[in-house]
Amino acid sequence: MTLKSGVVGWVALCGAMMAGQVLADCVPAPVTGARDFSVCKAWPAFPGLTLKAVSKFEPDPVYGKTGDVGSYDLALSVVSVEDPEPLATYHKPSAFQSDAFALESLEFDTARYKLTPEIRAFGVRVVFKGSSRVNPMDEASLSLYVKEGDTLRPVLDRLVVYRYNGEWDGNCAGERASTLRTIEIGVTSSHGYADLIVKSVTTGTVGKGDPDTCDEKTTTGKPVLTILRYDGKSYVLPKGFKAIE
Repeated sequence: MTLKSGVVGWVALCGAMMAGQVLADCVPAPVTGARDFSVCKAWPAFPGLTLKAVSKFEPDPVYGKTGDVGSYDLALSVVSVEDPEPLATYHKPSAFQSDAFALESLEFDTARYKLTPEIRAFGVRVVFKGSSRVNPMDEASLSLYVKEGDTLRPVLDRLVVYRYNGEWDGNCAGERASTLRTIEIGVTSSHGYADLIVKSVTTGTVGKGDPDTCDEKTTTGKPVLTILRYDGKSYVLPKGFKAIE
């Protein structure tokens, strides 16, 4: 082994150990409620930084004593592996409402959301699911946040990236539809932030007949492109693109 190869190998080993430490140090904050959420994820764009989120359930004083009716707050933070004190934070009380259409999951999205040459956003995805089988309603939304000093600021508020709904008899007859959206960073910009190109694809299913003679037809529409532009405070969402509040 040459000295150069030995040094390169040692550097690679140290890098792997540091990466492993970052992942190992990602421990979600403890929560006490059965309906509370707590997640964390290493931020690949900034080695040594970890994203943390806690969302605690507050039952409705009248209707939430025995069910999922209530609200969730949302607390976000960016933490260094070298110091447990948060570098930047965000908190919103009553961020989500939950009832028969209930919050099911919360996770970070650390894709390459490079909004300016210097600013990289991270995403928070939340999934809600309805309780009805014959009137299904599932929805996933994405919000983007940027770090500004010791504050995390939302720049995209709950863009629906997946929606599934319909009305059918639970066996065959009826209609169902799903819409899936993906995001690309555009080459143009508005108020200094890159435009976001959203591609929407909708698939619909129509069923006729009883279970034994069911005739189902599924069609997928052509992709539809929509450009989201930053207005100086946040990205403006067209009607129907924002999650149910």
